[in-house]
Amino acid sequence: MTRAARLLIAAGLITLAVAYGFTRFDVYSLFRGDGRLTSSRVANAANGKILYDAGGCVSCHASASVEDRIHLGGGKPLKTPFGIFYPPNISPDPQDGIGRWTEAQFIRAIREGTAPDGSPYYPAFPYTSYRHMSPDDAADLFAYLLTLPPVSGKAPAHALHFPFSIRQGLVLWKLAFVNGTVIEAASNQSESWNRGRYLVEGVGHCGECHSPRNFAGAIIDSKRLSGGPNLDGKGLVPNLTPDKTGLAKWSEAEIASLLKDGFTPDYDSVGGSMAEVVRNTAELSDTDRMAMAVYLKSLSPITGEVRLK
Repeated sequence: MTRAARLLIAAGLITLAVAYGFTRFDVYSLFRGDGRLTSSRVANAANGKILYDAGGCVSCHASASVEDRIHLGGGKPLKTPFGIFYPPNISPDPQDGIGRWTEAQFIRAIREGTAPDGSPYYPAFPYTSYRHMSPDDAADLFAYLLTLPPVSGKAPAHALHFPFSIRQGLVLWKLAFVNGTVIEAASNQSESWNRGRYLVEGVGHCGECHSPRNFAGAIIDSKRLSGGPNLDGKGLVPNLTPDKTGLAKWSEAEIASLLKDGFTPDYDSVGGSMAEVVRNTAELSDTDRMAMAVYLKSLSPITGEVRLK
C-alpha cells in the first residue's frame, strides 16, 4: 500500500470519527467518563445545603420572577460573548424541573455535563469544575434540591451565536477540554487547605469567572485564577493568586472577611456578580471561608491583567 493510500485511509477514518461524534452525544461518556455516577452512602441533605451555598446555585437558577434563595425556576438571562444563556429550572417540579430525575442522572449532569437524554450541556453550566466533586457530594446536593419548592415553567431556549448554537459541537469540545476527576485530599497538606482547595476548585468553581479563556471558551489552565475578561463583556475580573496584581497584600483573614461581608481591606465593597457570590459565601461557616482563603494564599503567583485593590 502506498503512502498516499495510507494517508487517504487515515483521513477517512478521522472524518468518520468526527461524523460519529456529531451524531452520537454519548461519545464523551464512552471515552472520557469515569463511571462514578452513584453515591456510596445515604444522601445527606444538610451537607447538600452547604454545597448549594458554596456552589452559588441560586445565582444562576433563581426564578426570574421571585427573589429568594429557594425558588429555582431559572430563566434569568446570562449574557456572554457566545450569546445569551437561560439557566434551566432545577426545582423539584416533575414536569419542568428535576423532580423525575434519578440520583445517577443528576450526578452525571454535575460531573460530566450530560443531560438525562444524553445530550451535552453547554459549559455555562460549570461542570468543568463540578467534575471535581465526589459522587457522594453530588448526591447530597441533589437531596437538598429535592427539599425545595417545586416551580412550574421552563426557561427560554438559549439564544446563541452561530456556530455555538450547534449543540453537536459540544461533543468534541468536551473531549478536548473536560478533564480531571474527584479532588482527593493531599496527605502533605492541612485539613483546612484540602477543604479550601475542594471548595475553590470544585463546587465553588471560582476559576470559571476568575480565569482567562482560549478561543474556544475553555479556561487556560496555566493562568487559572489569575483573572481575565468578564464573561458578560463588562471589564475585567480580578486576579485571585498571591501576585502583586492579586492577593499578595491580602491576609487570609481579609480574604475570609470579604467572603462574609463583601468589604475589601480598604473598606470598599464588591459589586456586580461578585456581590452575588458574597451573598452565597456569607451562608458558609467561618471555617469554610477561612479554608478558601488558606488555599488561595498558597497558590503560585501569576501576573494578571488587572491589579486587585
